[in-house]
Amino acid sequence: MKKILVLLGPNLNMVGVREKGIYGTENASSIEEQIISYASESGYSADVFQSNHEGDLIDKIHSAREVYDGVVINAGALTHYSYALRDAIASIKIPFVEVHMSNIHAREEFRHTSVIAPVCVGQIAGFGKNSYFLAIQALKDLM
Repeated sequence: MKKILVLLGPNLNMVGVREKGIYGTENASSIEEQIISYASESGYSADVFQSNHEGDLIDKIHSAREVYDGVVINAGALTHYSYALRDAIASIKIPFVEVHMSNIHAREEFRHTSVIAPVCVGQIAGFGKNSYFLAIQALKDLM
């Protein structure tokens, strides 16, 4: 069975609590359970890892190359400035799909640029929790 990792960056543990008009009212743990269930229904095993610390995310990416067939990543604000995260993604040869629950291109100007997009196979943004499900479907065709 193919195995995927869903990486969640800073503040994504606060979904359902913060900025409900942008991220909705459903809590992070409920969405994580649905991601795992959706992956299973799609024929994959999935793990979800969330951290508010850039180094923890980088370490998880480095270890992913030996364990996972693909990665869905919502790097949160790190998307827009973390060259270290970008370099970690580029260092391993498995497909990454960048995900955002909100439409980052319809938000503040600083959110319009992703430094990780060039090392990901694609980007999905603006579909709420469904962005994760769409990313899993995209990986299905790539793995």
